[in-house]
Amino acid sequence: MKSGDKKVKTIDSPQLSRELKEARSELATAFSKLSKPEEVEQAFIDFLTVGEQRDLYSRWLIFKMLEAGEKQRDISKKLGVSLCKITRGSRFLKSSNTIVKRMLADAREKDAENGN
Repeated sequence: MKSGDKKVKTIDSPQLSRELKEARSELATAFSKLSKPEEVEQAFIDFLTVGEQRDLYSRWLIFKMLEAGEKQRDISKKLGVSLCKITRGSRFLKSSNTIVKRMLADAREKDAENGN
C-alpha cells in the first residue's frame, strides 16, 4: 500500500459482532432467493430508510459514472455527494475481481441490449 492510501474497510471489521455477522449471512441468503428485480426493489424499500436508499442508489451511480470515465468533481456536482465517497468508489473499482465489477458488466450488457 502506498503512503497516504487508506485501506477500504470491510464488513468483517473487529467491531462487527458475531450476531451481526450471522445476520449478514442470513440476509444474504434471503436476498439470493429473490428471483425478480421487483422483489429486490421492495426489499430495499422495506429494509432501508429513504436516506439509506438514496445512499445506496447514489453509490451505484458513482460506480457507473466512474466506470464511464466521468471526472470525480463532475460526479460530485451532478449527484451532490462528497468527493470522499467518490474517491472510495474509485479505489474500490481499482481492486481486482470485485462483485461490483461483475454487476457493472451485467448492467452494461443490459443497456447495450436495450440500445442505451
